[in-house]
Amino acid sequence: MDTNTLNPEIISILLKFQKNEITEHFIYKKLSEKVKGDNNKDILKKISNEEKAHYDFFKRFTQQEIAPNKLLITFYFWISRILGLTFGLKLMEKGESNAQINYEKVKAAIPEIARIEEDEVAHEKELIDLIEEEKLEYVGSIVLGLNDALVELTGALAGLSFALQNTRLIALAGLITGIAASFSMAASQYLSQKAENSPTALKSSLYTGAAYILTVALLILPYLLFSNFMVCLAFTLAVAILIILFFNYYISVAKDLDFRKRFFEMAFISIGVSAITFGIGVLIRQFLGIDI
Repeated sequence: MDTNTLNPEIISILLKFQKNEITEHFIYKKLSEKVKGDNNKDILKKISNEEKAHYDFFKRFTQQEIAPNKLLITFYFWISRILGLTFGLKLMEKGESNAQINYEKVKAAIPEIARIEEDEVAHEKELIDLIEEEKLEYVGSIVLGLNDALVELTGALAGLSFALQNTRLIALAGLITGIAASFSMAASQYLSQKAENSPTALKSSLYTGAAYILTVALLILPYLLFSNFMVCLAFTLAVAILIILFFNYYISVAKDLDFRKRFFEMAFISIGVSAITFGIGVLIRQFLGIDI
């Protein structure tokens, strides 16, 4: 095809594609140099080479060299290193949704672009799904610890807040309860996995316990920073919602799940239990006539 026949709008779209492809080429290349495991290295190198081939394809029509977006390279590289390879790459993949509309615009002028579209939509996703990552293998154990801590401790802190009305006492009681519960949950997970002859029983229990204790620390923190118990409770519930928001967004991206459904379900359970136990705390204080 004579590139002179392409109108300026098509050329502009192709240049954007070209920049995106060369940027992703360097993201995958940089990650392949840092990631552990030969399988993951090979997958990332393969995708990197494909992105470079796509860049060269668009260059045939634009006749221009395009520099990569260094800011995006740095962003997705560190997101992938900190929060996990699968999450970082799938987050980047979701950011490409607008490109599908643009592909439709240029198909009439360049029919061969359909092959590039298929690569981006199907083959690349298939390769990313093959990436081996320990964080996602133990996501069930993390969910168990996280969810149990959110439901139990937000409920306990809500009840203790009105029953005791002393932030230091609430923090002390909550911390003792949370630490004991985290060990209990980790032990239960270990015994459960061991009963099923799981070779990863110990590691699974450690993920459960770590998720639980981290959640406990975040939920109790407001009671160590503020003096008004109602302010502390409000901050604790806000922290709980933020944990639920972040975790469910992470899982929805990494495992292609419905974020909205999972978020509202988990938030409803946690806040619902907190409301019930807050009411129980009110009744217990009234019934026993406790005044601290």
